[in-house]
Amino acid sequence: MIVTQGLRKSFATRGGRGTPVDAVRGIDLTVGPGEIFGVLGPNGAGKTTTLRMLATLVRPDGGEAVVAGADLRAEPATVRRRIGYVAQGGGTADAVTAREELVLQARMYGIGKAEAVARAGEAMEAFGLGEFGDRPCGTYSGGQRRRVDLALGVIHRPRLLFLDEPTVGLDPPSRAQVWEQIRRLRADGMTVLVSTHYLEEADGLCDRIGIVDHGRVVAEGTPEQLKKEIAGDAVGLVLRPGDRPRAEEVLRPLEWVSGVETAGGDGADDGNEGDGQPPELRLYVDDAPSALPQLLRVLQAAGVDPVLVQLRRPSLDDVFLARTGRPLDQD
Repeated sequence: MIVTQGLRKSFATRGGRGTPVDAVRGIDLTVGPGEIFGVLGPNGAGKTTTLRMLATLVRPDGGEAVVAGADLRAEPATVRRRIGYVAQGGGTADAVTAREELVLQARMYGIGKAEAVARAGEAMEAFGLGEFGDRPCGTYSGGQRRRVDLALGVIHRPRLLFLDEPTVGLDPPSRAQVWEQIRRLRADGMTVLVSTHYLEEADGLCDRIGIVDHGRVVAEGTPEQLKKEIAGDAVGLVLRPGDRPRAEEVLRPLEWVSGVETAGGDGADDGNEGDGQPPELRLYVDDAPSALPQLLRVLQAAGVDPVLVQLRRPSLDDVFLARTGRPLDQD
């Protein structure tokens, strides 16, 4: 449904005097029909720019892409007819109702009035808008408005739907409702490309994900495939200021430790206050429960006393950390 090669985009700096900023530096993606594909990355990674290029809202500076069977650069009008797009900020007006918004959206796609009214009614039912859909949108909760946004994005029955951070700012129950609607669209045969910086959203919702950092895809696969790249279990050590260098020194040479990564605590090891967060080491071992006693003995012999020890299975954040050298939530 989507194939991109070397897609890139730069933006001029404010005033146009500085070096252009490379928002997307060469995105290669392949998205199959009928899957939910997640573009996962921190704020500023290039996710929104990538979606806006694929939706024909921003013209690429280079690279190629085929979207819903049409060439992105040569056939942008065909691409627009075949896709739906839901922006992060939404698109409803406070003074009108969801039903009115849906009818107008359908009409803008060239659908006749009677058919537009019929489709609006179907969307009201499918997205559970009946209880509030004839009230002005300004009276809706955040979750209710997001469901209206989804309905607007598919009123013309596209083959492919782009969702830019669809659950940002929503409470957990509202996020769960949005996830349910996205899964329903996939079950009906629609392909969904969703950008997110929420680890649990990418892990629990998406069939496959591409992890993006600084405008490039640094990892791609199913959540389970990516987590399997991190061998064994993860052990998180929260350390006292100044202890991290010594801990790394004694832990890295151990044969049963397959990897050591630093997470957080910038500035804390040199006696400065830094960002106020204690440093953490993440270790990767084959079997954390059996390795933990040995680990603590090695640290004790080196004079390092961890503040906190956490055992867990590798997560997508561990994948991001392993590929980029920093955790996903560290801007």
